[in-house]
Amino acid sequence: MHTIEPFFNWRHIYTSEEDQRSPFFGREYSEFEFSQTVYNYYIHPQWDDFGSRTLYLKVLMADYEEKYAIIEMIGEWNDAVENDIMELKREVLEKFMWEGIHKFILIGENVLNFHSDGRDYYEELYDELAEENGWAVCLNMPEQTQYDFRHARLNRFVELMEIDNWRTYKPFHLFKKIDGEISNRLNN
Repeated sequence: MHTIEPFFNWRHIYTSEEDQRSPFFGREYSEFEFSQTVYNYYIHPQWDDFGSRTLYLKVLMADYEEKYAIIEMIGEWNDAVENDIMELKREVLEKFMWEGIHKFILIGENVLNFHSDGRDYYEELYDELAEENGWAVCLNMPEQTQYDFRHARLNRFVELMEIDNWRTYKPFHLFKKIDGEISNRLNN
């Protein structure tokens, strides 16, 4: 896991540690000191800690004019033990929501497991985003992780989508593609 880096091809467009409105503003990273782990496995030092011991993330893009953020995640999403959705909502998503962002793309291809423990925070997030015509999408979650997410019926609140070549898009084009698909689903 230590070799999996957050996607870096958009860093010339946006870096969360230089964004004064980001919860990660001012963070400094080491390329050589591996200190964060998911269980006994070290992860690359570029991933951001937001309060979970098993799930880390990287804000790849926050566009305050278009009101969206793209966040890549790695680890185990564990609501049963770690209450990860509460930490994610309170420590990251709400801080962007206060800045006017109401559409979130969560890239979940490196989320290896999911453990559910209720719907309260998912419902709360869904309701708060819906008030502003917003949404949350989890992109490219592994099949087993999607199964567990769907089994808990959380895909009612966070849409699951697949876009195999998301890295070939520029952030705005990826957002427009997903926003268009969400609009089409709502209109049909």
